[in-house]
Amino acid sequence: MKLYKFIAALSFSTFAALAQAVTLPGSVVDAEWLAKNKSEVQIIEVTSDVASFLRNPEIETDKKTGKKVLAEVGGHIEGSALLDFTKVRAERMIEQKKVKYLIPEKADFEKLVQTAGIQAGKPIVLVPIGLDIADVDEALRVLWQFKVYGERNIAVLDGGLAGWLMDGKAVSTEDRRLKAGNWQARDYRKELVATSDEVDAASKSGKTQLIDSRPPSQYFGVTKRDYVSGYGHIAGAKDFAPELLTRAKNGALYFLNKNTYEALLTASGINPTMPAISYCNSGHFAAGSWFVVNEIVGNTSVKLYDGSLHLWTIEGRPLVSVPL
Repeated sequence: MKLYKFIAALSFSTFAALAQAVTLPGSVVDAEWLAKNKSEVQIIEVTSDVASFLRNPEIETDKKTGKKVLAEVGGHIEGSALLDFTKVRAERMIEQKKVKYLIPEKADFEKLVQTAGIQAGKPIVLVPIGLDIADVDEALRVLWQFKVYGERNIAVLDGGLAGWLMDGKAVSTEDRRLKAGNWQARDYRKELVATSDEVDAASKSGKTQLIDSRPPSQYFGVTKRDYVSGYGHIAGAKDFAPELLTRAKNGALYFLNKNTYEALLTASGINPTMPAISYCNSGHFAAGSWFVVNEIVGNTSVKLYDGSLHLWTIEGRPLVSVPL
C-alpha cells in the first residue's frame, strides 16, 4: 500500500512538473512573452561582437523631439548564455577541397553548445543584437544548425536585444559564467540541408525553386564577396533580398507577418508552397530566407544550401550574370 502511494505521488509530481513546463508560442517570441517566461527558458545571445555582452548600453534622448535613440547596444538579458558567432561555423574538407563557413560536425557543435552552458530538455530562445539584418541572420543561422541536429524547442526573440532595450527592459553587464551544459545533438536532419548536386538538379529541372538570399547587386553580378569565385547567381534562381525580411521600428528590426511574406515571395517569383532551396554567399543570409519560408510561412519543404556560392564556385560550377 505504501509503495502504491509512493508511485502515485511520484507520478503526480512528474505530471505536475510537465504541466508547469513552458511551451514556446512558435519560432518567434516577443519581448513581453520572454519577460514573463525568462526563468523557464534558456536565453542565448548570439553575436560576433562578444565585448557587447558586458558593455553598458547607451540610450540618448534627441533634444528636439525628446525621442529616445539607441546609440550603442550593450549588456544582455539576465541569465543569458553567450554564443560567439565567429565560432559557430567550421572549415571542413569536402571531396578534398577545403570549404569554410559550414555547419560543424555533430560532436563539435554539441561541444560548442555545451560549453556555452546549454542544458537538455529546456526551451531555448536565441537573441540577436537586432540592429541589422546581418546580425538577425546570425541568430537564424544558429537556429538552423540547432534544428539540423534535432533541437525543436527553440525560438528567436523578435526585435533582438535592441528591441528589448528600447522597450525599457533591464539588462545585466555581470560576467556570470554558466556551468557546462548537457545538451546533446541528435540525428542529422538531412531534409534541412541541400547538397551541390541537389542545387544543380533544381537549377536544371525547375522542380525545386532556388531562392537567392543576397542583395540585388550580388544576384545580378555587379558585385561579389571575395570568397566567391564568380559573379552572378545560379541559373533559375529568384532573388529574395535580405532587406525584405524585417521592418525597422523604434530602433530595432522585427519580422513581418505570414501574409506579407507570402505576398513578397509571390511578387519575387517564388511560390510560397513549393519545395525550395535557399542559398547566399556562404549560408549566412540564406538562413534568413529559410527561416521565413520554413518557420513563419510554414513551408517545410525548404532546405538551406550549406556553403552556398563559396562551395559552388570552389567546385567550378557556373553562375549567370548581367553583361558588364
